[in-house]
Order: sequence, then C-alpha cells, then structure tokens
Amino acid sequence: MQYFLGIVPPDEYKEQIALFRNRWDSNRLREVVEPHITVKAQGGLTEDMIWLDKVREACSSVQSFQLSLTEPATFGTAVVFLGVQSKEIYELHKLLVETVSPSPELIKRYFELDNYHSHLTLGQTYWGMKESEIKEMEFASRNALAPFPTFNVTYVRVYKEIEPNKYVPFEDIQLAI
Repeated sequence: MQYFLGIVPPDEYKEQIALFRNRWDSNRLREVVEPHITVKAQGGLTEDMIWLDKVREACSSVQSFQLSLTEPATFGTAVVFLGVQSKEIYELHKLLVETVSPSPELIKRYFELDNYHSHLTLGQTYWGMKESEIKEMEFASRNALAPFPTFNVTYVRVYKEIEPNKYVPFEDIQLAI
C-alpha cells in the first residue's frame, strides 16, 4: 500500500480534464488517479502512517497560495502534461520532503527536490498509451483545455493506493488561510 500527496484543480476543470482523457480509451485512463499535481511522491509515505501527523503539522504552517496551469508539454514521448507556475509549490514540496525524510535513494527514484518538476499529467505510455497518442493528446489539449486556470490552493490531498497503480483520495489536509 502506497500513498502520495497532491494538489487538485477546481472540480469543474478536473472534470474537463477527465472528459478529455477519456477521448483516449476511457477504460485505460479512467481513474488511474484523478487529475492532480503531485507535490510529494510515494517515497517515505509508509503504511505505518507515522508521517501523517507530521505532514498535517507542516501543512498547517503553509499559507494558501495561487497556482497557474500552463500550456501542455511532454517528457520526451512518454508523458504529456500541463505545466504549473507557482514558486510556492516548490517551497511546499521541499518542506514535505524534509518533513517525511525519505532516503536519498527514494528522493532520486521519485524525482524529488532538485529533480522535482511540478506538472499535471494528462497521459503517459506507462498507462498503456502509444507514443503517437501522446503527441496527439499534446496537440489536442492546447485547445480543448484552454484557457488554463489560475486557482487558490487551500489544501493538499493524500492519495492511497487501493490496487496496484490505482489511487483514491484518502484525506484532505488544510493549509493555513
């Protein structure tokens, strides 16, 4: 059982992304996990849940902030995503990694700290998409998902794995207002 921490776009936009994803084989992409921006990956978020109270405390010290989604881009031909503009998300990411204290190996494995690149994944070959579909999705998302919103981040969502590579919301942790 694994966990990770994410930021969720507003419900209307989250639904727009989910409907957009469904244009590429709804069974394959449906609810691998809801649209989100990972702010702390699985490393160090263990089943014993010792980390959860520490994360709650850390989040209570962070002021809510604004985040903007931006034009789509790719990681090579394997992942298409929406960009994220927010210096605060990087500060929150660093705080959460320091709070959880994963090993250097886990930090490297999950692309954290210096390797962290905040984004909202639209599709990826890991989910069974073809490279040609990644390119097609990138092109189509420029119009289908515009305008790209700016929204207030007021909480961090904890996701729990319920079966391999399928995550559901577990708990929302409020930030300071």
